[in-house]
Amino acid sequence: MEFKSTEHQHIRYNPLKDEWVLVSPHRCLRPWSGQTEAAPEDQPPDPNNPLRAGALRSSGKRNPDYTSTYVFPNDFPALLEDVPEPPEPEHPLFQSAPAKGTCRVMCFHPDSTMTIPLMKVEEIEEVIDEWINQLNELGQRYTWVQIFENKGAIMGCSNPHPHCQIWASSFLPNEPRIKDRCQSEYYAKYGNSLLVDYLKQELKLKERIVLKNSEWVAIVPYWAVWPYETMLLPLNGAPQRLTDLNPAQKKGLAEIMKQLNTKYDNLFECSFPYSMGWHGAPTGPGTTRGDSPHWLLHALYLPPLLRSATIKKFMVGFEMLAQTQRDLTPEQAAKRLRDCDHLIHYKNRH
Repeated sequence: MEFKSTEHQHIRYNPLKDEWVLVSPHRCLRPWSGQTEAAPEDQPPDPNNPLRAGALRSSGKRNPDYTSTYVFPNDFPALLEDVPEPPEPEHPLFQSAPAKGTCRVMCFHPDSTMTIPLMKVEEIEEVIDEWINQLNELGQRYTWVQIFENKGAIMGCSNPHPHCQIWASSFLPNEPRIKDRCQSEYYAKYGNSLLVDYLKQELKLKERIVLKNSEWVAIVPYWAVWPYETMLLPLNGAPQRLTDLNPAQKKGLAEIMKQLNTKYDNLFECSFPYSMGWHGAPTGPGTTRGDSPHWLLHALYLPPLLRSATIKKFMVGFEMLAQTQRDLTPEQAAKRLRDCDHLIHYKNRH
């Protein structure tokens, strides 16, 4: 019997995180009688939404009548700047260390009904500019600045207003710490950036490319875990951080973000939920532009939907106790996304 990646189980290696994912494409044939989610419904905008322009938040603070992006300190932060430090550990099995930081909320748009695929390219560019401003400011003080967006109630998003969060920490969190180590080891061995080399191969193969413009490419990674996971990678100049982007890269990024999210929404004709975020070279005092040649800036979109707008992927059992597993192959996912319209959003068809 000849091996076929679309039919036969196999494991794939993720060199960015030094881990494996089990791919089981034959499981796509199984019937589904498990949990389904309620189909996302468009709700009229809440006139009391605490993130809208001019709204009074639960903290008693009022938002200004902003017309573009707006950033404010999170009213319920997970990280604070001024806190006592834990004592030195008395035993190597019971270690703790200082953790300081700050958390901010960033609104993308004053209109609560807006999402990235429905915004103008120029408005998305304003979002990117503010991401860069925040990274530039917080990155001078903090080792890591995590920009992330949780979209949709299924992803735990408590507010439908278009927004993201920015958490800056004095420590390097687990995910970027592992990526920093793996990329550094690859660079020491081969003299090239891991993701630069990976991108060259993906551009040759083309089978996992979803979208591409003159500055960016969206791909379903060979080692993707989530069903329709994608990665955004820059094509030119090997930027290590968002602060390295030039005007052409920022414009190209705004365009591909709008188009990719239009594809996502068109896939199941719903406001596609996901967690997304940026990974780039660590920041902090003493870091300078170009100081981390092993890094390549990239964004990740991690959406949970699997078969429809109401059936999601669960990370349980084997995934929690052994290793991650997926049914749909990354190549199949990329093709389904490629086949979706990226120019006309389903809400604008009629």
